[in-house]
Amino acid sequence: MLPPWRAAIEKREPYLHAVCDVSFSIKKGETFALVGESGSGKSTLARAIMGIESAHAGSICFEGHELRGLSKKNYKTIRRDISMMFQDPAGSLSPRLTVKRLITEPFSIHKIKNINIEEEAIRLLQMVGLGEEFLYRYPHQLSGGQARRVGVARALALSPKLLIADEPTAGLDVSVQGEVLNLLLELQQRHGISILIITHNLNVVLHFSDRMAIMYLGRFIEQGSSRGIFQQPHHPYTQALLSSNPEPDPDAIRSQIELKGEVSSNIDRPSGCEFHPRCPTAKDRCGDVVPDESVAERGHTFTCHYPIQVNIP
Repeated sequence: MLPPWRAAIEKREPYLHAVCDVSFSIKKGETFALVGESGSGKSTLARAIMGIESAHAGSICFEGHELRGLSKKNYKTIRRDISMMFQDPAGSLSPRLTVKRLITEPFSIHKIKNINIEEEAIRLLQMVGLGEEFLYRYPHQLSGGQARRVGVARALALSPKLLIADEPTAGLDVSVQGEVLNLLLELQQRHGISILIITHNLNVVLHFSDRMAIMYLGRFIEQGSSRGIFQQPHHPYTQALLSSNPEPDPDAIRSQIELKGEVSSNIDRPSGCEFHPRCPTAKDRCGDVVPDESVAERGHTFTCHYPIQVNIP
């Protein structure tokens, strides 16, 4: 049997299908969460929305405007309304620039004039809870939480309508995580920003997002309201994912579901349901037939032949 990489060469596949057939929308002032294991396609999807990665099919629509296929010049205009916070708070900040230069860089990129850069820098720092003393510091002089706040200030400099936050709490202490999330929530409520949050932290998803989608091998296997999915997951993978969430009560009875095997390769995808090699309830049909998307209560969607306790309306 050929290894996956060799099989891909033999088939002469032109692309690695990192994200496939996903569809979702975000309303104004709403928070939508993407959840899944590393390599499931969450960050690739976010980068495609930003135009950093090219989408080879489908549609990316923002306020009625099609983004896929836009020239770099036109995408630059769109980026005034869509901004992104990257995974590594310190690594995304140039070590050669001061905090003042970093957070006011969007004004230079978009050639926004008739503003006082000093006043704008102070305003942005105050907006994220930092003082003027940070203006002339460099990234290596910031803590993880301070670097994340600087990233928030830079992302919100031009008052975007959509903020993409890729792992905004990664690598931060629990107390600092709370501060960053409370800051984002406060700014969202004040300015009506829509947020697409990518995270492994399920507690963040439950308490911070309105709706969520579970990704596996680049596909949405379940999507719906965050509270609805937490209360009643329909896909076995979602159930296993939620069962692994740490429980703060030391006396709570844990019933973690252990998934056997490794995540399959995007290059050599399994037939039928792509989760079936690891699914604890898989049957013969799962390996042969791709499941259709089903709709349960209140628009809750999932793709599984044998879902968990489903009430079809």
